[in-house]
Amino acid sequence: MTLKFNPQALPSEPIKRPRAVPSEFLTAEALRIRFKKDEPWMPEKTDEHQLSTSTFIRPAAVLIPLIIKDNGLHLLLTQRAAHLHDHPGQISFPGGRYEEADRNSVETALRETFEEIGIHRAHIDVIGSLPQYRTATGYDVTPVVSLVKPGFEVKIDSFEVASIFEVPLAFLMNEANHQLRKIELPNNAGKRTFYAMPYEDHFIWGATAGMLRNLFHFLRAAEHIR
Repeated sequence: MTLKFNPQALPSEPIKRPRAVPSEFLTAEALRIRFKKDEPWMPEKTDEHQLSTSTFIRPAAVLIPLIIKDNGLHLLLTQRAAHLHDHPGQISFPGGRYEEADRNSVETALRETFEEIGIHRAHIDVIGSLPQYRTATGYDVTPVVSLVKPGFEVKIDSFEVASIFEVPLAFLMNEANHQLRKIELPNNAGKRTFYAMPYEDHFIWGATAGMLRNLFHFLRAAEHIR
């Protein structure tokens, strides 16, 4: 089920009593340690999962590429080309459908990242994965979290990607920058609620924001942040 609406035009609600992941837990080493720990946490269920009514679920994977910089980790995001069939023009992670030649979801994420934005896997250190995220368009997406070492080159595939940009991870891991937005579904089917994380002139929302919410919960679940 694909809804046609302008998410930016919908009223927004700030998160009540916002929390943030402390900066000391947003370093490359802290993230490596966190992904090695088996600490219980609860992924957040989204309305998008409920809207995924397709009987043909398509496996996919995306890379959450965290660039190591002197002023902290930055997340690299893409804006999808406007002509694409699924999620045209939206902000997304590099990634795509699983192919038979891929050994696993990590291979899918690395291959798609190289194809879309040209970052070679030699610069990418995969540190773990988040739970699968079901989209309303029928994709079962595995988010693969990685650290990207400096010195990489970018080569954008303009057929799939319109542009790329970076967001400080600290901005995204602060609930003060998260919004809730709602839309009335057609035919009296109720409401859909989704997250948005506007940054400068970029509107991050939907599946991308939903996966970032799970990264937020995963990092907040560490015992020392309770």
